[in-house]
Amino acid sequence: MVDIISPVDGSTYASRDHATDSAINAATAAANSAQSHWAALSVAERAKYCTSAVTAMLAMKDDIVPELAWQMGRPVRFGAGELGGFEERATAMIAMAQNALAPIVPPEKTGFTREIRREPLGTVLVIAPWNYPYLTAVNTVIPALMAGNAVILKHASQTLLVGERFEAAFKKAGLPQGLFANLVLSHEQTSRLIGSGDIDQVNFTGSVPGGKAMETASAGKFIGVGLELGGKDPAYVRADADLEFAVENLVDGAFFNSGQSCCGIERIYVAESQFDRFVDGFADLTRKYVLGNPLDTTTTIGPMVKPAAAEFVRGQIADAVRDGATAHIDVSAFAMDAKGSAYMAPQVLTGVNHQMSVMTEESFGPVIGIMKVKDDNEAVTLMNDSSFGLTASIWTADIEAAAEIGAQVQTGTVFANRCDYLDPELAWTGVKDTGRGATLSSIGYDMLTRPKSFHLRQPV
Repeated sequence: MVDIISPVDGSTYASRDHATDSAINAATAAANSAQSHWAALSVAERAKYCTSAVTAMLAMKDDIVPELAWQMGRPVRFGAGELGGFEERATAMIAMAQNALAPIVPPEKTGFTREIRREPLGTVLVIAPWNYPYLTAVNTVIPALMAGNAVILKHASQTLLVGERFEAAFKKAGLPQGLFANLVLSHEQTSRLIGSGDIDQVNFTGSVPGGKAMETASAGKFIGVGLELGGKDPAYVRADADLEFAVENLVDGAFFNSGQSCCGIERIYVAESQFDRFVDGFADLTRKYVLGNPLDTTTTIGPMVKPAAAEFVRGQIADAVRDGATAHIDVSAFAMDAKGSAYMAPQVLTGVNHQMSVMTEESFGPVIGIMKVKDDNEAVTLMNDSSFGLTASIWTADIEAAAEIGAQVQTGTVFANRCDYLDPELAWTGVKDTGRGATLSSIGYDMLTRPKSFHLRQPV
């Protein structure tokens, strides 16, 4: 049995039983059987089903938004935004599928027909997290189906109802039976499924230990394992940056979703000449957040997913302050902030350094450390001083300089004058402990297909 313990009030919001072994076996058998017929359909035919499923999902918005608040704490005033992103990514991946999956034809060679076709892998297991439960899942679910694969979704225990929403949307769309399955699995069941020989690709979004568990489970099976394992994403504010614009966007990038975003801003480096004004503006805007019940439309920052997550972040802050950092936010001004509670006020720290956990270990919560730097070189050195590498953002009036700096940063995505966003036309990927593989863009389709070469010689 899996219980969804709501961060809103600590109640049990919903409970589900783990899938039985027979149900798991039936789902994989149905997926493998249905996939060959699905792969024979044209890309345009697959697109009709996927587009209908997206429409069906969006029609559930009024139920999904409060359901999200109860499951993982995001304020209802922002809940529809995730569905907007879901629609953007799904629509883009459907639209680009025809070209992304088209054969690669080399230069003509007399007497030969040559091409590389992209064939589906088979059955793709998607293991999705709770923090952006629709966005992270759709990154693989829609393109995997568009590429001709079957999909099994194992959603995080905190957001199990999201998997049921996907299931309902595909049923409404009339997707052929067996092509999509939503399974409630334990960690042990998930490992067994990966090692069963019935799965051809695993796409996992989660923690570094979770990623290692995926690799262990898949050892010796020669299947693909895509891993997106989080980040400690930096921002660099140069001396020529539009300060007001940078403050507004970086506060949002740091604290949206209570800071529970793998590509949220977790550390900021600011040019000396801008530092004091930037910190003052950042702290002033942070104080305007309203911490409260996410079902209240006036709330702008809700609880973290669970009290233990909030206590981890509180511990990072306490350790930093003990070692000389300055906390700029009076948490007593946020009535619902309480030790031992999932409700946690945002915090802004200066006087931090890279000997502190808050600047090196993923916080995944509403805290930001801000450091002063003397030049681009120091900023690059500090941005690269991390075991993660998902995104980095550079705030400057000089786009050429941003590109030059970005080329030196060890990261999967470089932003200039924006942050915390996924463009479905660009590959979503990372380096170092952030993981491997890619989703979105045409490159995402490469990860969900295998190349098959045709070298046909004309008879003499």
